[in-house]
Order: sequence, then C-alpha cells, then structure tokens
Amino acid sequence: MTATTRLDATPAETVVSLLAREIEDGAVVATGVASPLVILAIAVARATHAPGLTYLACVGSLDPDLPELYPSSEDLRYLDGRSAEVSIADLFDHARRGRVDTVFFGAVEVDPAGRTNMTASGSLEKPRAKFPGVAGAATLRQWVKNPVLLVPRQSRRNLVPQVQVATTRDPSRPVRLISDLGTFELGGPRGARLLSRHPWATVDGIAERTGFEFAVPDALPVTSLPDARTVAAIRAVDPRNLRDALVGS
Repeated sequence: MTATTRLDATPAETVVSLLAREIEDGAVVATGVASPLVILAIAVARATHAPGLTYLACVGSLDPDLPELYPSSEDLRYLDGRSAEVSIADLFDHARRGRVDTVFFGAVEVDPAGRTNMTASGSLEKPRAKFPGVAGAATLRQWVKNPVLLVPRQSRRNLVPQVQVATTRDPSRPVRLISDLGTFELGGPRGARLLSRHPWATVDGIAERTGFEFAVPDALPVTSLPDARTVAAIRAVDPRNLRDALVGS
C-alpha cells in the first residue's frame, strides 16, 4: 500500500466510510465480538446519514452511546446510555424473524463462493490450529438482510481458492466483501467480481494479494473517498487513531 499523504482521508478512514455506507437510516444493525472497526462505522453512520439506526451491541445493550471508540468491542462502557438490555438470544430471535438488517462478518479465510472460515486450519477431524470460532455466525449470516464480509488486511492467506473449513455460507445470494484494497462481490451465478478498487490500489496489486481469480469490469470504478463530514465524524469518535492499526499492512 502506498503512502496516503496526498489523500484527504487515510485508507482506514476510507474503509470505515464504506462500512458506514452499508447502513441505511432506520436500519437495525448488530455487532459481534472483535469488531471495533465496525463499531466505529456504526457511530459514524449515526452521526452522519443514519441518525435513525438501531444498534444491538454484543455487550448486551440497545442503542448505547458511542462517544468514543474503545479497543475492545466488549468494553462495558458500551453499556452507557443504553435504552434497554438485549441478550444474544434476543439478537438471534430478531434476526430469525427478519428484523435485523445489517451485520458485518470477519473471517480468517474467504473463498470466491463467499464461504468463510473462522473455525480451524486443516480439517474439523484433524485441526492444525483453531481459530476464534463461529459464535453463531453460520445461521446469523443467512438470516440478516444485508450480510457484509470484512477483511481489513487482504492477502493470499485470507482470500483463498477454497476455505479449509466452511464456517459460514449462503449459496442463495451473493455477498459483498470490503477489504483494504477494494470491494468484491462473491458467490452467486457470476462468481467473484471486483466492484471497485480503492484509490491507492491497482488491479494488478489486488490480484497479487488475492488467492482466486475474479472478474474485472471494463470501466472499474474507483472507491470514492469520504467527504469532510464523514472524516470529521471518524476522527471525533476515534481521537486515539485506533483505526489505523486495524486496516492494512
């Protein structure tokens, strides 16, 4: 990744803005564990274009205050200002009934079919290393209206030809994947497609850090940088600049 001194927004801020754009005003959005970057995006969406969103936080709070980003998504300060308490069982019940719009899913591996691996390397029978685990994502991904995959440090190690263990899958629809290099669409009848490249990335550079083939449109869009209002919101919520350590190499 090249230096960003000529850009008004950093790569991390651009990725956060893309995540925030996935949240519509009035949407119900939820987060799991290990998702500070997504929490930042939710706070930014609330402060800009989606003040009417509803947030179900993994610590068990409904619509908590989000004045500042903390290193852990399970920080108990995310209970402050909540309008109610919500359990994991409540979250899954709402999702199963079609009441949750957007959830962002991380992964150790993602393949062109959109399958993710958060379980283990090797096999389930003989795992070489165990990963964080599914935490209910296998069903949650199929129930929410807008699942989005996030890989903040793209490489051939995490965008692979075939996941070693399929933790989540959803063959009924394509899924969007946002990385630090571009935005892809995976799965579906058209297979893996690059939807846009970020301003600091090239198609050749993206291909070098992707472990599978993908289609590229003749007129590939370049990701728009966030506007001044969005950048200001990002920097206000994350004054310690935790975001830069979470995105890119």
